[in-house]
Amino acid sequence: MNLAVFDFDSTLMDGETIDMLGFAHGVGEGITAITTNAMAGEIDFFESLISRVKLLEGMPYDQAVAVCQNLPYIKGAKTMIQNLKQKNYKVVCMSGGFTIATHYAQNILGFDIEFANTLHHKNGTLTGEVGGEMMFEFSKGDMIHRLQKLLDIPKKRTLCIGDGANDLSMFKHSGTKIAFCAKEVLKNEADIVIDEKDLNKVLAFV
Repeated sequence: MNLAVFDFDSTLMDGETIDMLGFAHGVGEGITAITTNAMAGEIDFFESLISRVKLLEGMPYDQAVAVCQNLPYIKGAKTMIQNLKQKNYKVVCMSGGFTIATHYAQNILGFDIEFANTLHHKNGTLTGEVGGEMMFEFSKGDMIHRLQKLLDIPKKRTLCIGDGANDLSMFKHSGTKIAFCAKEVLKNEADIVIDEKDLNKVLAFV
């Protein structure tokens, strides 16, 4: 068995979920400015996540769900995942974003499991608070290490694909590191760089 781990935002999905939520709530410009700095590794991911989610306070939860169920996926995402599973890969999505996006996407794209964060909501509106498994810069790498031990899959049979600074921790536990339409900070640590927005290109390296 092999392990393939994907980031979600700007890797499986074409854009950043939190930015799209922000624009729907009228705070898009403030959120995107923070997102840009976070993905470039210029500010701490945890701090950026907390401050961005705070701007979503008061957004109707149903509106947030609707946004997350209408996200655009990257070309080739579904067929690539199907091909990887046929090649005996467990396919995992790890997102610094939110379960309301990744859980829905799992049903469409077909990855085996997803790890993300939960937007807290009360009385039908977002509280501006968040919690979960993917809150820190080290979270993805830590979870991959746990999965490798649980599934008995070594680093050399682990493939990781992402686009931003919070994917660096994944690379530390990966035998094949792919930067997909990525920021320079991730490209510098990658074995393979794909700059065309087509996930079928990944299949040439498995």
